[in-house]
Amino acid sequence: MVDDFMNDAAPIGKTHAAGQGTAPILGRKAHEEASVFQVENLLREGRRQRGRTDRPVPAVCVLDPDGDVVRYLRSTGNGALHDGWACYHSELWVVEADGIAIGIVPCAVGAPYAVLIAEQLVASGCELIISVTSAGRIVPLGDPPYFVIIERARRDEGTSLHYLPPSEWAHLDPALLEALTGLDDLDEPVQFGATWTTDAPFRETPTAIADAERAGVNAVEMEASALYAFAAARNVAVVCVAHVTNTLAVDGDDFEKGEADGTHRILQLVTAIARRLGHG
Repeated sequence: MVDDFMNDAAPIGKTHAAGQGTAPILGRKAHEEASVFQVENLLREGRRQRGRTDRPVPAVCVLDPDGDVVRYLRSTGNGALHDGWACYHSELWVVEADGIAIGIVPCAVGAPYAVLIAEQLVASGCELIISVTSAGRIVPLGDPPYFVIIERARRDEGTSLHYLPPSEWAHLDPALLEALTGLDDLDEPVQFGATWTTDAPFRETPTAIADAERAGVNAVEMEASALYAFAAARNVAVVCVAHVTNTLAVDGDDFEKGEADGTHRILQLVTAIARRLGHG
C-alpha cells in the first residue's frame, strides 16, 4: 500500500494537472456572517476553568513576536502577569511605561496566532493593539535597526482572507496614519513604508524577493496584513510596526537590536504611538 501511494504521489515541487481543483482558502468565506465560535465564549470558559477574574486588560496592548521585551522585563523584575487574562495559549504581562499601562503578549508570531491573540485582547477591553515585529530588509530605508510604521502590507498569508475579500494589500487605517505622520523624534529612526506578510519565512526565494522589490516592499514580516484585515473587519485600532533588524541573515551579524534587545526603544515607540492616538 505504501509503495502504491509513493508511485501515485506527485514529485516534490510538482502537482498533478488533472483534478487539481481550487484550494479551499480561496473559496467563499461569507464575510458578512458571524462566527459560530465566538471569542467571548472562549474567554468565558477560560476564566471558569483557570479561575481568572474578569478584570479588563490595559487599553493599550503590544504584540511582541520575538518575545524580547517580555524576557527583558522578566529578567529585570519589571512588569507583572495580568490575573484576568483568560487566553489558553499565552501570557499577558503589564508594565508601566512613561505613565501608561501597557499590556504585552510575548511570542505572538505568525498571522493566525497574532490574530487569535488580537481577537481576545479586544474582547478583553483593549482599545489599541500595537504589533512590533522583527523584519527582514527588502528595499532599504536605512541601515538596521530601524522602525517602519507599516502603511500597507502585501497579503501573502491566509488569515486575512477570512476577514476581508481577496486583494493585494491590507492597509493601516487612514485616520491612524494621519495621526502618526511625523513621528520621528525618537532614539531610533522611524520610517513609513510597505511590507510583505508571509506565512513561510523559509520560502523567501529570489523570485519572491524580486517580486516584492517590484511592488515597492521595504521589509518582510509575518503578521501585519492579517492584523490590518482583522482591524478593518472588526473596526478596531491596530498599528503594525516592522522593526527592521536583519538582511535575511545572508551576511551574518544580523538580528541585533542593541541594548536590552531594543526593549527601551520599543517601549519608547509604543508610548509615543499611544499618546498620538489619545492614550495617556
